[in-house]
Amino acid sequence: MALDAPIYLDHHATTPCDPRVLEVMLPYFGARFGNASSSTHRYGWEAEAAVEDARERLAAAIGAADAREIVFTSGTTESDNLALQGVARAGRRRGDHVVTSAVEHPAVLDTCDALERDGFQVTRIGVDAGGRVDPGELAAVLTDRTLLVSVMTANSEVGTLQPVAELARICAERGVLFHSDAAQAVGKVPFDVKALGVDLASFCAHKLYGPTGVGALYLRERRPRIRLEPLLHGGGHERGRRSGTLPVPLIVGFARAVELCLADLEAEAARQAALRDRLWEGLCAGAGEVRLNGSREHRLPGNLNICFPGLDADALISALKDVALSSGSACASASGEPSHVLLALGLSAAEARSSLRFGLGRGTTAEQVDRVVVRVCEEVAALRGAGPAIGPGIRGQ
Repeated sequence: MALDAPIYLDHHATTPCDPRVLEVMLPYFGARFGNASSSTHRYGWEAEAAVEDARERLAAAIGAADAREIVFTSGTTESDNLALQGVARAGRRRGDHVVTSAVEHPAVLDTCDALERDGFQVTRIGVDAGGRVDPGELAAVLTDRTLLVSVMTANSEVGTLQPVAELARICAERGVLFHSDAAQAVGKVPFDVKALGVDLASFCAHKLYGPTGVGALYLRERRPRIRLEPLLHGGGHERGRRSGTLPVPLIVGFARAVELCLADLEAEAARQAALRDRLWEGLCAGAGEVRLNGSREHRLPGNLNICFPGLDADALISALKDVALSSGSACASASGEPSHVLLALGLSAAEARSSLRFGLGRGTTAEQVDRVVVRVCEEVAALRGAGPAIGPGIRGQ
């Protein structure tokens, strides 16, 4: 069964830019091309006004108390680096301990590795079989030297939602800052920094139908103001917290993308959850033995991560040329190693390599889900009919 264009089910990797977002960006690629830092003429004034309007709208979208709490970056990876490295290095005289979870995105885990090489102590706490952090375990590892805890809101591989409010409350009671990578959460599930109690949060545009290349770090300004050592120097942009000429068109598109997602968040979440369940039930009925990875209850509406025991996920992906999906995080896919997230959930290396991530999105339809069920069941039957498709990373395990 061949399709004219692949059905896109990799929305956790990136999302298509919404035409309504592109529409508001276009003028800033053309006639409104000014530099937001140019303060001596109308071109600069217009650009600055557009940036500050977007900053206010983004702040309101996540419940920030002040627009100045939004720091523009190139994306979530930079925001994560700025949060972890910036807080750790600014607070080094007070403490040297950072806590994170075993299922974080490489942008956080690799940054923690870098902090360790710089002399900081890092504790990586485990998760349960559904991928959730135990608040009690977090409380147990905090010390009087702990500067920061970083736990993501929603996992990009298995879709698990963390108990962020409870984790943040524990940190606040101990005087420890709490950061969350919210790239997969903003615009998909309710996310309010005040309600959750987070001190810092990272998110970006391209995960919610906006442009690639722009993100933000929410940085709480009050109770008291958080001190942050910048990563980039030169020009003092973003009140000295992140130097570099601001990409005005991308920032304008970022704000529009978030607003569009929030305007339809509840209805779209329910729609995607229904399609996700339809996909799961179809695969359970026709694909033989399958297992769900991640939490059943606490999960992103558009995420389904499934283990097909005995099959090599890469072989299945190769056979499904008419469906665009992946076996895990796009930012870690080149490593060739089994997913650290799935291993942390207790899967074996073989099971991790037998797992696929289905990422549903705004454009996903019931008809597409049904076609995907048919195609996946066809290819699973073909691979199992020929014997287990054992890839080189599974053989002998």
